[in-house]
Amino acid sequence: MTELKIGVVGIPGKWSTEILAEELEARTGFRCVIDMADVVLDLKSRSLSAGNHNLCGFDGLIIKKISQEYSPATLDRLDLLRIAEASGVRVFSKTRSIFSLVNRLSCTLTLSDAGIPMPATCITESIDEAALAVQRFGTSVFKPLFSTKARGMTLIEAQSDGDRLRQDIAAFKAENPVMYLQKKVNLSGRDLGMVFLAGEYLGTYARVAKEGSWNTTIHDGGRYEAFTPEPSLIDLARRAQAPFDLDFTTVDVGLTDEGPVVFEVSAFGGFKGALEGASIDAASLYASYAIEKVRS
Repeated sequence: MTELKIGVVGIPGKWSTEILAEELEARTGFRCVIDMADVVLDLKSRSLSAGNHNLCGFDGLIIKKISQEYSPATLDRLDLLRIAEASGVRVFSKTRSIFSLVNRLSCTLTLSDAGIPMPATCITESIDEAALAVQRFGTSVFKPLFSTKARGMTLIEAQSDGDRLRQDIAAFKAENPVMYLQKKVNLSGRDLGMVFLAGEYLGTYARVAKEGSWNTTIHDGGRYEAFTPEPSLIDLARRAQAPFDLDFTTVDVGLTDEGPVVFEVSAFGGFKGALEGASIDAASLYASYAIEKVRS
């Protein structure tokens, strides 16, 4: 056993958080799961604590999940962890890297700047402009800027009744002042999770939609299965994740009639899909990687 202290920022009791903590404990003899709701920052002493633990005294922190659901408060929690980073604690992935992914708009703009193909997208605060985009796109997926697993996403179809269309859009805008909408592409009920550790490709799994569901998320009844991609698809996913400088991530890719598109790059990556769909023990690999980096 080593004397390393590497904590897991996550959701206590959740499988992915606990399995990562177990892998670290098996290698170091130290186990600590940190719920950000329990973290206290004292700026005068520049201390960051969780219970009896001084996080600024840790060797490393792995951010597996910083909140149950994404929201602007997620960014506040990341800001707190900057104190530990500034104290010399190695944080996986860096807070600045995660910042650029938690907000869907920020992630999309970075992907666009890198020339990554995505579904046709419109971002606007105008109901009239959103209605015009829906008419151009046909069926559109309206997505909250802060969400995971398709939570809060709404399908709105093009229609001849302009007033009804605007009413549907206004209902979404009531909860999402800045509207993000994408053309709904034909995925044939399946999309891909392509897994990377330190920029190196590990493997791919497919998410298959439950019959009758428009999205593939496990949250809505989807399932995982194995998938072997072409080299060109691996290259696309590698280019998509590269600008974010992440230690571990999953790139969400869709195979459409017009070619592959990237939906997003995950701030944290999925362990269960990697394990069940691609037989990748991501928790074990990530724990070993973090220990190596802390020691170096």
